[in-house]
Amino acid sequence: MTAVESPAPLFGGMVRPPEALPEGVLPTDRLLAGGKPRPELRAEMRRIPSLRNAVAVLATWAQIIVAIGAAVWIGHPLAYAAAFLLQGRNFARLAILGHEAAHRLLFSHRALNDAVGRWVLSYPSFSGFDNYRRAHFAHHRDELGPDEPDLALYARYPIPRDSMRRKLTRDALFVSGGKNMKGLVRSWRYPAARPVLVRMGVVHVALFGVGVALGRWWLYPLLWLAPWMSVWKVFNRLRAIAEHGGCERSDDRRRTTHHVRQSWLARFWIVPFNTGWHLAHHVDMGVPWTNLPRLHDELVAAGWVVPAYEWPSYRSLWRALAAG
Repeated sequence: MTAVESPAPLFGGMVRPPEALPEGVLPTDRLLAGGKPRPELRAEMRRIPSLRNAVAVLATWAQIIVAIGAAVWIGHPLAYAAAFLLQGRNFARLAILGHEAAHRLLFSHRALNDAVGRWVLSYPSFSGFDNYRRAHFAHHRDELGPDEPDLALYARYPIPRDSMRRKLTRDALFVSGGKNMKGLVRSWRYPAARPVLVRMGVVHVALFGVGVALGRWWLYPLLWLAPWMSVWKVFNRLRAIAEHGGCERSDDRRRTTHHVRQSWLARFWIVPFNTGWHLAHHVDMGVPWTNLPRLHDELVAAGWVVPAYEWPSYRSLWRALAAG
C-alpha cells in the first residue's frame, strides 16, 4: 500500500531552526526587547527624507517615460520586449513608494504624502490607496493572524515545485491579473468603492490619452496594462513569498518574516528602495526605507540576527519554498 504524503502545515513550514533564533540577547542599550530602537535612536532613524523621496518619485516616472520612449524611438520588437519587462520593474518601484506613502513615510507633510500616494503612485497601479493602507496596517498589527489580508498567499509553504510553477504561470499568462481586474470591476456594485474607481479611471484615461496624442493608442494596453497583468504579478508574488511565505504568527518577527541577503540584481528588479530589508521594516514600521539597512545592522550587532537566520539569496529561498 502506497503511503500518502501529509500536506504541508498551513503555517510555519519555513520558519528558521532554533539555532538561527537566539534568545536572551535583547534588550540592549540601543534596542528594546522586540528590536525597536530606543527612543533617542528611534527619533533619528524615523526622520522622513522628503527631498530624497521626491527625487525617487520623479526618477521612477522618468524611468517609465524613458523605457516606453526608447521602445517607440527604436521601433524594434526587441525594444518593445525590453520595455515590457522593465515596466514590471517600474510597477515594483511605484508599489514600494506607494507603500512608503501608506505608512506616511514618503513626505512629512501629510496632505502631500497622501496626494502623491494616491494620484502618482497607487491609482496608476490599480491600487486603492486608502483601502490598501487599512489592509496593510492589519498585516502589521498581527502578521499571519486571523485578520491578515494575504493569509492565503503565505500558507502551506514549502509547496511542490509543480505547484509553484503553476502559480507563476498563471501570473505570467494574465490569469491572476485578470482576476484582479474582475474584482475591481465588480467592486463598482459597492457605493463606497465608486469614488475611488472614478478617480482611478481618470488616471488611466489620461495615460491612455497620452498614447492617443502620440498617435500610438496601443501603447497603453501594450506597455501599461499588459505588464501590470503579467510581469508585475510574477515579480509581486516572488517578492511577497520571500517576505512571509511559510512563516507563522508570532511576537518574534524572525518567525513571521524572512531576511534575504541583498544583491544589486534583486534590488534592481523586485525589491527596490530597501524593501528587501523586510525584517527591519516589521521590527519598526515607522522607519523610512532609507534607514532600514541601518536598523538591520543594529539587529545584527545585538546578536539577534545571526548568519544562520539569513537566506544567502532569493534564488535559494525560492528553491526552498518550492521544495515541498
